[in-house]
Amino acid sequence: MKDEIKVFDYANEIMKGIKTGVLLTTKADNKVNTMTISWGTLGIEWGKPIFTVFVRENRFTKHQLEESGEFTINIPYGEFDKKILGFCGTKSGHSVDKVKELGLTLIPSEHVSAPGIRELPLTLECKVIYKNQQKAHEITEENNRKFYPQDVESTFHGANKDYHTAYYGEIVSAYILK
Repeated sequence: MKDEIKVFDYANEIMKGIKTGVLLTTKADNKVNTMTISWGTLGIEWGKPIFTVFVRENRFTKHQLEESGEFTINIPYGEFDKKILGFCGTKSGHSVDKVKELGLTLIPSEHVSAPGIRELPLTLECKVIYKNQQKAHEITEENNRKFYPQDVESTFHGANKDYHTAYYGEIVSAYILK
């Protein structure tokens, strides 16, 4: 069961969730993947409600987003198992089926291929309407040093050598899973 919501009525809960972590879920080639993110924005662009996610170049999720152009944002709402965010933030979809490992309950979405996740019930269904790859020379020197040190290997969890692509997702549906 889904209780439809007006997304901006829950802006405070969404923004608090981003600070501690939310799940970005994708589906492509019949594979569902979810990863923890703590960089994201809620806003309005082109007169539409937008959720923007930032995904590093070497992440499995980036491949999924490029294939499908759709995602869900799954936000803690009420009590939840915090190990979900820890696990999904440290394991790669390249090698681990995080949904299976954690026993997450996938709920089909109404308008996108990526499912909602019952365990993090505040759900935003999003369709990518714009993307933009970060450019090193456009980022302040301070932020480049802090978030993109070039002497760190970029192929393991926690790697931060590679830059992000911003995916602007139009929020096409928002609800709380019951």
